[in-house]
Amino acid sequence: MTYLRYAPDIERPAADEQATIDGIIQGMTQQSQTVEKREHHAVRASHAKSTACVTGELTVAADLPPELAQGLFAKPGTYKVAVRFAQGPGETLRDRVSTHRGMSIKVFGVSGEKLPGHGVDTQDFVLATGTTFPSGTAAGFLRDGTVIGKSTGLPEGVKSAVSSTARNLNKVLHAFGTESAMADFFGHPYSHPLADSYFSQAPVRFGDYVAKLGAVPATEAQRSLSEWRLDPRQDEDGFRHAALAFFRENDVVFELRVQLWADAEKQPIEDASVEWPVSVSPFRTVATVRLPRQNAYSPERVRHFDEVMTFRPAHSLAAHRPLGSVMRARLQVYRALSEFRHRENGVAEEDTGCIDHIPA
Repeated sequence: MTYLRYAPDIERPAADEQATIDGIIQGMTQQSQTVEKREHHAVRASHAKSTACVTGELTVAADLPPELAQGLFAKPGTYKVAVRFAQGPGETLRDRVSTHRGMSIKVFGVSGEKLPGHGVDTQDFVLATGTTFPSGTAAGFLRDGTVIGKSTGLPEGVKSAVSSTARNLNKVLHAFGTESAMADFFGHPYSHPLADSYFSQAPVRFGDYVAKLGAVPATEAQRSLSEWRLDPRQDEDGFRHAALAFFRENDVVFELRVQLWADAEKQPIEDASVEWPVSVSPFRTVATVRLPRQNAYSPERVRHFDEVMTFRPAHSLAAHRPLGSVMRARLQVYRALSEFRHRENGVAEEDTGCIDHIPA
């Protein structure tokens, strides 16, 4: 198979993109201010409620073919990682509101040219459930974010009802052989966080090539959780408790896979809402993330993950530069919202460069 090469001109920013990004920052900052007023604390503008905060290792596979042996994955080796699993909303809600999930990976000891402003030897991969980003573009994100922002002040019961409606819609659609990415965004199944797969949703540079990334559960113990469902009436923090119980008894392993860019028409760079067909380019494994059994929610470690550390697409090698409209927005939006959160909480922001800085 022939894969398309990366070149700077594959990105096509809209003429008014910076104004759109400024609007996203303004809207999401206002949303964060609303949440801070209610919770008396500034939290992440997305993925605020952590499920598990863990450490482990990423091992790059040996003997990768040339198109996969790129950037961080150019040579076999093992790196220390910190991984944060979290619920999607930018507020701390009970688990009866089950929306999309996040898995953020920080890889330590990564040498090579970094993006401007990133001065430590790390590489972040910020992943979420769902293979696509429903809004598609920065302009779509601004439009949809306005709706989400207006809903921030609504009672939790209303949000639970919206989540339930979206979840039921996808059950109906699934019976007809399809699903809605937007419905899943607002109404993800009550599934086990360690049985879910997580994706970059938008593309990144992959050395000489371009790819989307995915992290897929890789142990039988995790796959056996595929039918597990939380009863939110029994436990308002059930996703966290389920993840912690699993980590006490089991190692957790994800295969890190990449889907290379092979067809510019069927795999657009600028619209992250378009599914890249696996029939055109399948996901292929490049590394394994192994998270050994551990206390996945020790108080000091959680405080460091939730209050101090930052996970951003901008924490990247130049060889894995985020690409497309949504990703270009994220490069600025994550930084602005993180600065707001740390400033409001009086906590020094840290681009953690060494795993030894993370409490046990």
